[in-house]
Amino acid sequence: MATDTPLRALRFGVKTTPMHLGYDEILRIWEEADELPELDDAWLWDHLMPLAGPPGGAVLEGWTLLAALAARTSRLRLGLLVTSNRLRAPAHLGKIATTVDAISQGRLIMGLGVGGTRQPDGPNPAVAEYAAYGLPLPSPGEGLARLTETITILRRMWSEEVFDHDGPFTTLRATRNGPGPVQPGGPPLLLGGWGDRTLRIIAEHADIWNVPGPPHNATDWIAARARVLDAHCEAIGRDPAEITRSAQIIVDYTNPAATRAHVHALAAADIRHIVLALPRPYPDKAARWLVDEIITPVRENGA
Repeated sequence: MATDTPLRALRFGVKTTPMHLGYDEILRIWEEADELPELDDAWLWDHLMPLAGPPGGAVLEGWTLLAALAARTSRLRLGLLVTSNRLRAPAHLGKIATTVDAISQGRLIMGLGVGGTRQPDGPNPAVAEYAAYGLPLPSPGEGLARLTETITILRRMWSEEVFDHDGPFTTLRATRNGPGPVQPGGPPLLLGGWGDRTLRIIAEHADIWNVPGPPHNATDWIAARARVLDAHCEAIGRDPAEITRSAQIIVDYTNPAATRAHVHALAAADIRHIVLALPRPYPDKAARWLVDEIITPVRENGA
């Protein structure tokens, strides 16, 4: 039996993207995963319209759905991979997240990202989504500044009884957040992103860094981005090892060996948490399939 400690120490999550799917289909996966200790956590996304397939297809709102799933599970850590910082006012988001932490009895991981921004080139699905819901698209610089402010507000909501805030985008007066989060100091903060300026924010604030892996991004590219994050950490005097490295990959039901190969490559690049995203439609016993075909062979056999 293999004794490769990094492989055996990998943590795994499952992601169900709530696009063109009903609540019962998603609940089935989460309840099954909750019974499988090999899966540490479960994740949703945060969009209001489909990003692929028929534009009128079903999409369930992320935090509302997360609260429902938190009430139907008891073990899995859970979160959104990742929350769009542009969809909710910062203090309102803090109240929502605190409520889900209470419902889950302290299992929330606060996944957060910049959200949609104006991009100079290429297709930008955020344009249609934000227009449909009356949300302006900020510049990338403004999006990053708003993300930093939200992090500040969340931390204060989770650690102070009452506070005022005067920021570049948000003014708060006598903000209270009772009851506070179950987790002392608030849920761990997972930040998603890969640009140089985003990685600086991650170095300053994140407990976990998440980035899309195969098939969207190659492992070599992720390793290069990790070196940029390390440099930012060193520049501010933070130990890079304090930030858990996380990646999500889309599994291939027809070729589990290829998915296992991606897991091996990511582990070799010092990724310690891997989120296995399930393509739709979900087969019967999909969570068990992840354990039997991906997680167990990697951990026990190095295969």
